[in-house]
Amino acid sequence: MTARKNYLFTSESVSEGHPDKVCDQISDAVIDMILTREPEARVAVETAATTNKVVLMGEVKISDTNAVTPEEISATAREVIRRIGYRQKGFHFKTCSIDCYVHEQSQDIAQGVDAADNKDEGAGDQGIMFGFATKETPELMPAPILYAHKILKRLADVRHSGEAPQLGPDAKSQLTIEYRDGKPVRVDSLVLSTQHLDGSMTSEDVRALVTPYIEEVLPEGWLDAKTVWHVNPTGRFVIGGPDGDAGLTGRKIIVDTYGGAAPHGGGAFSGKDPTKVDRSAAYAARYLAKNVVAAGMAERCTIQLSYAIGVAEPLSIYVDTHGTGELAPEAIEKAIRGSMSLTPRGIRTHLGLNRPIYQRTAAYGHFGREPDADGGFSWEKKDLVEALKAAL
Repeated sequence: MTARKNYLFTSESVSEGHPDKVCDQISDAVIDMILTREPEARVAVETAATTNKVVLMGEVKISDTNAVTPEEISATAREVIRRIGYRQKGFHFKTCSIDCYVHEQSQDIAQGVDAADNKDEGAGDQGIMFGFATKETPELMPAPILYAHKILKRLADVRHSGEAPQLGPDAKSQLTIEYRDGKPVRVDSLVLSTQHLDGSMTSEDVRALVTPYIEEVLPEGWLDAKTVWHVNPTGRFVIGGPDGDAGLTGRKIIVDTYGGAAPHGGGAFSGKDPTKVDRSAAYAARYLAKNVVAAGMAERCTIQLSYAIGVAEPLSIYVDTHGTGELAPEAIEKAIRGSMSLTPRGIRTHLGLNRPIYQRTAAYGHFGREPDADGGFSWEKKDLVEALKAAL
């Protein structure tokens, strides 16, 4: 079947102040706090939020069980809310109630993951994970999700700087991109709903405020006279965040990855330490797909990995180059096996994942970001190109 060349494709993003993203960031801030004290700690933390209420649930395995207290976990959550900027009556970082129910990890789970005798550290659960890369943007990401993220990140920046103090923390964007001959060329429609702190602002006022920032981040010529705009289409949006809608960790998995342009294994990332292959193997799959494309082996690449709980090596590695490959997928699969270890420990070691680098991933996408000097977003590096070529 010939791939479609001319079509519309839509992806959405949500801001750091969206209720679910508030929860993702709290969960990952707790991960960072604990990994700072013990890089090999096991942590799984879920967060729920509603009007002036935050609840944390989960499990920790750490050598000194007194090293992290419920009070410290609660203080970490409060600091996240402060940094995001929630100071409204129904959700304020100073006054919201925070309950912590984080406890010690189950020994039944731990024994499957722990290394013992001649047994390597196993995967923390069964599951499938996907990675994807495409040459349609310099970041090797699908254009709709990449620019949906960039719009909200720019609006957050000007809100935090005081340049646009009318904006509130909660926002959503959605872009429908027109593809011609398989390439993204323009924005067919744009949807933006953003919280505003001035209740007298109309949808037209909000559009006038945000338009220059949107124009800054989109490629030149992508907004034209035919682009359809929907800015705050329901009108007033003053009550936002968990006060307007409850939030929960792990509900924005498509926003976190490829905006629907690639498959998803179903496992969320936030709130999980890197022994959990839901997170680390998905990062490894993106890293491999990106390096396959960067090496010129394909213009598009999807990689699937699969694992069984307690088993170190992946059960399968699958590559699909969507008819754009310079090599047979089987050859790329073989090169992947020869270029890096895909055991849970091998992934963590290769990508340096036992570090406090996760809160920053929990808003504006886990992929398509610039690698940080401290090891953040290491899976976005293109340093495996030569190893892949050598493995061939």
